[in-house]
Amino acid sequence: MNRLEVWWRHLWIAPSFSGPTPRNQLTKSRKDTTVYALRPATHTDIFVSQALKLYTSINKMATTFDISKAREQFPALQQGQVFLDNAGGSQALGSVIDSITEYLRKTNVQLGASYHTGTQSNTKYEDGYQAAAKYINAGRDEIVLGASTTQLFMNLSSAMILNEGDEIILSKMEHETNVKPWLFMAERLKLKVTWWHSDKPELKLTAENLKPLLSPKVKFVACTHVSNILGSIHDVRSIADAVHEVGALFCVDGVSFAPHRRVDVKAFGVDFYAFSWYKVYGPHIAVLYASNSAQEYVKPMAHFFNPTKTLEDKLGFAASNYEGVQAIPEIVKYLEGSDEAITEHEGKLQKILLDFLKSRDDITVIGTTSADSKERVPTISFVVDGISPKQIVVEAEKISNYGFRWGHFYSKRLCDEVLQLGSEGVTRVSMVHYNTEDEIHGLVDVLKKVLP
Repeated sequence: MNRLEVWWRHLWIAPSFSGPTPRNQLTKSRKDTTVYALRPATHTDIFVSQALKLYTSINKMATTFDISKAREQFPALQQGQVFLDNAGGSQALGSVIDSITEYLRKTNVQLGASYHTGTQSNTKYEDGYQAAAKYINAGRDEIVLGASTTQLFMNLSSAMILNEGDEIILSKMEHETNVKPWLFMAERLKLKVTWWHSDKPELKLTAENLKPLLSPKVKFVACTHVSNILGSIHDVRSIADAVHEVGALFCVDGVSFAPHRRVDVKAFGVDFYAFSWYKVYGPHIAVLYASNSAQEYVKPMAHFFNPTKTLEDKLGFAASNYEGVQAIPEIVKYLEGSDEAITEHEGKLQKILLDFLKSRDDITVIGTTSADSKERVPTISFVVDGISPKQIVVEAEKISNYGFRWGHFYSKRLCDEVLQLGSEGVTRVSMVHYNTEDEIHGLVDVLKKVLP
């Protein structure tokens, strides 16, 4: 019997060791070689081998990624379609689907009732809000759920309190979700708009290329965490620090980041942050975070007789469907503890495709060509000499079951004004963790047949 078996059997350890590391704290690189002080058995024997198997199983689940088990959780993946348009919307977890069905079947009543089914519904809804807040490291009073990120940003822009003549900074690297609401706000409040540019070919927004635009007159800055065309990850923490140096508020669109990495609004240092759960394996709802300090600049939009303490009170408008909200704990449960394994797996997927695209002189990858997971997520856009983005997709659909798309994907300012592409935009392949390496190798084979 080895030392670990003895330790588990007698349930006694050195004071400095607090027991097995919880699943969500284990990492792939963890190696605990400490020798612990032991003493002779004084307790009733326990079934050591089963306990050890459980510990080993937990450790393995947290440090490896089982693609087969992941795919089993998504009913849509059991059919023939290969989904490579995930940036537009991911497939829903089976547990989310079941949760929504169960809610509508048994607890579909208006919130606030005191009878038995009403209290069940209230609890489920509140559990959903609590799970969403905890998942992004926010307070319950700092989030609001709604129909989409676009809707939530539009609500926020209608409620912001700024002064006439204040300046705001926007970027043309954005999905229109993170532009139009603020242009609307600027028009309403008579604000000055400054455009934040970045250099080709990588087209990255940084604190360095923002700082020349900052001044005490700037009161609001918005940018995307990850471009839904370029796939590159912006260092929002360093940008937030630069924005806050001049006393401005910082708003981030996290829609294209959240399906691939854990959101931590406190670590990011942002004032506002939003993303859509329907791109993170859930229902068609979204979440907006506003820090308590930033909420001082948010005018309550609620009915005059309703409370105005929380962000939900101020901007909720009862716009988050109950069945969607209460299903959020299922998403959180599924993703818990798997961050590093998912990132590693997605890195392999993007490398396969990027290696092929970079091997051809007639293909231009839009944005960074790096496959480094620290630099990008597996949303990859490209154009090809001699064949249009639309034609690539059409021809691929004729000979395969691969679903990916062409277009500007609502980042029209980026495609037209910055990249100066044609009316068809780009061909975009957007992968997530439930895609397989075989699928991406298969895509490469399809592209070889389709391209000139």
